[in-house]
Amino acid sequence: MDIEAVARAIEADAGEVLPDLRQALTEAKEGVGRVNTPEQILVRQARQKSGLTQADFAERIGTPVATLRDWEQGRFSPPGAALKLLQLIVMHPELSAELAVA
Repeated sequence: MDIEAVARAIEADAGEVLPDLRQALTEAKEGVGRVNTPEQILVRQARQKSGLTQADFAERIGTPVATLRDWEQGRFSPPGAALKLLQLIVMHPELSAELAVA
């Protein structure tokens, strides 16, 4: 990726110079800059181990899908009880299926 060429194109579209753009593009190219919290990783692991989509998993654990997305994207952290439930699902994925029956 030619960072300078991409930066010029983005700035041309924006109609202005974007001061931190080149640094952001460099970090993106190097894979730096994205941070995942332990809570985000836990939420994704629990959902993936259950084999469910976001919508299905959210329904299974009794939370709105928008909330689950916020947890997975790191906008908010799950509360303590939800964290414990997610830890249990990671260790025992079959528990997820039992929640559907409960």
